[in-house]
Amino acid sequence: MQNKLYNAIGLCMKAGKAQSGAFSVEKAIQSNRAKLVLVEHSASEATKSQYIAMCKHHQIPISFVDCVGEAIGKPGRVAMAVLDEPFRTMIEGLLSQE
Repeated sequence: MQNKLYNAIGLCMKAGKAQSGAFSVEKAIQSNRAKLVLVEHSASEATKSQYIAMCKHHQIPISFVDCVGEAIGKPGRVAMAVLDEPFRTMIEGLLSQE
């Protein structure tokens, strides 16, 4: 199931329905364009806390996954904002199946 999840994450990025990188993700959250935020489990506790606080303040769901950067073809990125409701629904469905 994990392979389907990472394929969906990659497809979302290729379709232009996602933002990655700290600045872009923060901007998407603050402008309420983000429908879902994905953060890597391996991110630092400070980074996780920052995203949790921002998402809670703006009432945006957040999930933790293993390889955001690799799934979107940009190793080293630890966060991604999904900007499209259908992609959010698909990714959340795959997350719930894990």
